[in-house]
Amino acid sequence: MSFLTKLFGTSNERMIKKIMPMVVHINALETQMMSLTDAELRQKTDKFKERLSNGETIDDLLPEAFATTREASRRVLVAPNPDSPNRTMRHFDVQLIGGIVLHQGKIAEMATGEGKTLVATLPAYLNALSEKGVHVVTVNDYLAKRDRDWMNPLYEFLGLRAGAIQSNQAYDDKKAAYLCDITYGTNNEFGFDYLRDNMRVRTEEQVQISRGLNYAIVDEVDSILIDEARTPLIISGPAEESTEKYYLADKAARRLKTGKHFEIKEKERMAHLTEEGIEEVEKLLNVESIYTDKNMEWPHYIEQALRAHHLFKNDRDYIVKGGEVIIVDEFTGRLMEGRVWSDGLHQAVQAKEHQRIKEENQTLATITLQNFFRLYKKLAGMTGTAMTEAAEFDKIYKLEVVIVPTNKPMRRTNFPDRVYRTEKEKFDAIIQEIVEVHKTGRPILVGTVSIERSELLSEKLMREGIEHEVLNAKQHEKEAHIVAKAGQRGNVTIATNMAGRGTDIVLGEGIAAIGGLHIVGSERHEARRIDNQLRGRSGRQGDPGSSRFYVSLQDDLMRIFASDRVSSLLKTFGMEEGMAIEHSMVSKSIERAQKKVEEHNFEIRKHLLEYDEVMDQQRKAVYALRQDVLEGRNIRDYVYRMMEDSIRETTAFAYDTKNGRGVEDPFDLAAWFQQKFGLPIDLDEIKEKTRGNVESFFIRKAEEAYETKENTMGKEEMEKIAQILLLEKIDTKWKDHLYAMDHLRSGIGLRGYAQIDPRIEYKREALGMYESMNLSIRDEVTDLIFKLQLGKEAERRDVWHPDHYVHQEVSGLKTMQESSVPASVPQDATADSEERAGRKIEPLKVSIKTGRNQPCPCGSGKKFKQCCGRVN
Repeated sequence: MSFLTKLFGTSNERMIKKIMPMVVHINALETQMMSLTDAELRQKTDKFKERLSNGETIDDLLPEAFATTREASRRVLVAPNPDSPNRTMRHFDVQLIGGIVLHQGKIAEMATGEGKTLVATLPAYLNALSEKGVHVVTVNDYLAKRDRDWMNPLYEFLGLRAGAIQSNQAYDDKKAAYLCDITYGTNNEFGFDYLRDNMRVRTEEQVQISRGLNYAIVDEVDSILIDEARTPLIISGPAEESTEKYYLADKAARRLKTGKHFEIKEKERMAHLTEEGIEEVEKLLNVESIYTDKNMEWPHYIEQALRAHHLFKNDRDYIVKGGEVIIVDEFTGRLMEGRVWSDGLHQAVQAKEHQRIKEENQTLATITLQNFFRLYKKLAGMTGTAMTEAAEFDKIYKLEVVIVPTNKPMRRTNFPDRVYRTEKEKFDAIIQEIVEVHKTGRPILVGTVSIERSELLSEKLMREGIEHEVLNAKQHEKEAHIVAKAGQRGNVTIATNMAGRGTDIVLGEGIAAIGGLHIVGSERHEARRIDNQLRGRSGRQGDPGSSRFYVSLQDDLMRIFASDRVSSLLKTFGMEEGMAIEHSMVSKSIERAQKKVEEHNFEIRKHLLEYDEVMDQQRKAVYALRQDVLEGRNIRDYVYRMMEDSIRETTAFAYDTKNGRGVEDPFDLAAWFQQKFGLPIDLDEIKEKTRGNVESFFIRKAEEAYETKENTMGKEEMEKIAQILLLEKIDTKWKDHLYAMDHLRSGIGLRGYAQIDPRIEYKREALGMYESMNLSIRDEVTDLIFKLQLGKEAERRDVWHPDHYVHQEVSGLKTMQESSVPASVPQDATADSEERAGRKIEPLKVSIKTGRNQPCPCGSGKKFKQCCGRVN
């Protein structure tokens, strides 16, 4: 310990010292609170809210609110353990410290058994007074419901409501839970509800948005924000509602004539239908109008098909290989395998080349847990083990870790690790220790790192005739029940290291007198805090206990990260078969190995976050725009802005493009304006105008056209058209953007072989794709706004079709440079491609009846009976 630390104490001790005056203040109020009647204590909530409305802050209320909560808890809450000598639940001083730390938006590291569930009630009540909602986050549905039910009498006594969200919960129940002052739930459910809310097509269907993301208290914060942060939440569904429309659009496009039915703009790489072309498409598709709300996607499908046929050439822009359309890089001429064009163009090219458009699941919405929890205005957490990851909490979440002292001194004995040469020797020694300790009557908890190891130990114990329980899966209620009973005399419990988090192991009668709970670790975990969590199951609330870890050189951790150094040490000690060694040098080597793994895992999480931060900014912008549109805010302003941007950009393009005589030529611009907004322009009106005046002239004309349509249809009806159109296009384009981003990310690691940083390339290309998406939304909205007609039953349509909600390891989470194979390509992709290459493409039915001797509408030049008709 340094001289300065001796003089001033550690930073943690200084933080605790700053908190202590508040604890003293809360304690000073206890006598006053105890003198109040139940009714008077209950009235405190209304008085606190009134004081907040009069200008006081939450911090001003803290001492009195905490004192109120403690007194209410003493009166209404009862400890769940019937063997407890004092079942009244009054917050200890250290729990007050923990509550203050949580209110300050920090992480409270509190030892197992210190009552974290009760601690959370203090900041939850205080922050709920602002009526903005508090979320208490747990690791599983059972704990969320249990904690809500357990603490609810306290909240109800003080006039607040507490709810619990569950997976697969009925909509009405979930919405009611979110409307409560305090809501308990799992990290996955909170995250998925955020994504689902931003996919709803009616505001009344949204559940979480009502109170927003104000304040979250995360229980077992290391498990949720560290362990599970490697795995993003993903909602996926069919990539397309149906691939049939691409084939139908392709067949229609083959029958349209250039100049008559459509115009090609090679410079802009765009295709536009003419009035005659629109009529022809409606006839080919057998629809009354392609500009009704039910058919509004058809112009997009047709124009993409026209682009595929007239602007994108085989062996120039792409090649067809093994049944796949592979893009050719226009600058380098290299094949860009694993990449796709966005906005439906890739599918249109596949239809053009008679390739099968593969139906696949695509990402509809995704967010990492890091970015989800950073959306909260205030975030706090509690766990028994956080200090080993303090640097990551600070770097990623800006969360400070404070170690809260225990209520009673720690009496657990942590024995040194025992190291063996082989796994067999290690397990034999573990069984021997269990047998010996079991004879004393002490309960034993054996921690394993895998299901396989737990079953192996179980078989060995059965041969020894020792009864035991095995926990190796998340069984929630059963798990909590078994772990809670693990402290009874003679009980032996084998569990994965994380089993039973959030459930105390209470010692049975007389167990403390014989030494308490004994912990046996069958292997060192890759993270030190997981080992600390297992150890922390013993020695709760001043109880005695002990722990010991067993290690072999064949364990994964030792074999991969520490084998050479430890092996040399063991040779130095001259180990023989079956012989164990306990030495501080070996323990330090093991700890160094764990630090290596922790650093490696941190890099994976940081890597994931770096890639998702690109999406995070885009997601926030799109979701904010979408919510405005969904709630009907600024609809007219958004349409006007899009019209203005489109006119300004096209005007700039027209005036920057010189004709053969080098003269500025705005006449093409006039034709564009008429095609887009349906307004004929007198060329004399713009002939002598400057570029700026032409721009202003067109903007004014477009606004006048919009107002005319408003007067004709009615402002409300026009706003409804614009709202439906905006929402439809935002959802469709965002979905397509996510699909393209998936493909970009899966292959971006290959850029590393060209000495290009994949992360920089990803950010650069993602920005370009995002800008293209926004332009696509703008252009299609401004194209359709003057043409769309609403049917009688018009309503906002749901373009999402989610069928998977997953929180799992995704391909590509390792550093992208690790593999030269795009992460999205399955191992059997080659066989699948070969199969597709040899498969005949089944034609899809169109609404036009083709005679058997007529030319086939697919454009092959053959008679229908010898082409697609023969397949039928």
